[in-house]
Amino acid sequence: MGNVQPTIVPYADFDVMSDIKAIRKACKGMGTDEEAIVSILGNRSAAQRLEIKQAYFEKYDDQELEEVLKSELSGSFEKAIIAMLDPPQIYAAKELRKAMKGAGTDEDVLVEILCTSSNQDIINLKEAYAQVNERDLEADIEDDTSGDVRNLLISLLQANRDENYEVDEGLAEQDAAALIEAGEGRFGTDESTFTHILTHRNYLQLQATFKFYETLSGTEILDSIENEAGGTLKDCYITLVRCAKNPQLYFARRLNEAMKGAGTDEDTLVRIIVGRSEIDLETIKDMYLEKYDVPLKEALSSDCGGDFKRLLLEILH
Repeated sequence: MGNVQPTIVPYADFDVMSDIKAIRKACKGMGTDEEAIVSILGNRSAAQRLEIKQAYFEKYDDQELEEVLKSELSGSFEKAIIAMLDPPQIYAAKELRKAMKGAGTDEDVLVEILCTSSNQDIINLKEAYAQVNERDLEADIEDDTSGDVRNLLISLLQANRDENYEVDEGLAEQDAAALIEAGEGRFGTDESTFTHILTHRNYLQLQATFKFYETLSGTEILDSIENEAGGTLKDCYITLVRCAKNPQLYFARRLNEAMKGAGTDEDTLVRIIVGRSEIDLETIKDMYLEKYDVPLKEALSSDCGGDFKRLLLEILH
């Protein structure tokens, strides 16, 4: 969507041998040189980090870089570094599995990952999920969610969204009328209309639909959803609407939520900052500043500490 900027691009003077020697040195002897690890991994693209991982394994007697770093690092810093050693879709697939494992389901994570993915992302995720977990993503979502939320997530997993940049004004007006009919005053009766439109139309088409919705009903669509829907379904709808309007602003909000209140949701910080660094993190920073009047780096600085903070700031540039 439009012109978005990453914070991490492939490092121009990349020298894999010199990187693995420096990392090896940082992990040897008494204490670990975390700064060296941050300055290398925080400035390499995902593809370059994978090269580092592979070269390390080959040069140092089949030692897994991941295992070496796990034994040297701890806490959120370790989690973030290990996340950076996976290809992005593999990392996302692990996060999805983690969200569904055990007693409860962390539906926020499912919504954040699946509702913001393009068709190609979904296809890659399904493959990565099968590869890492030897399980089927769709079957796990079927088992782990229910009702309208399940229907919506399964619909997204079909990767059937129109991804053109064309807008059909007639269809936008028709869809807006259908959404009003399905929602206001008799919500809970026809979620399938909302699900179908929000998971199938292209983002520009949806923007046009939301304008018609407001003109025809006198209510902004997010306000209607806020008043009429509940629980995880509401979160799904809001995420899909916000992503259609401005995905980078959606991620800025997620980061802000992760830092609000008493504790910090470090997993979400890692997922977004590492996951979006080569896509649109620079633009997310702009949106954060515009929305909250505080630079994202400043917000993180006051909310996180130690090497974890240093790494995130390095990725943010």
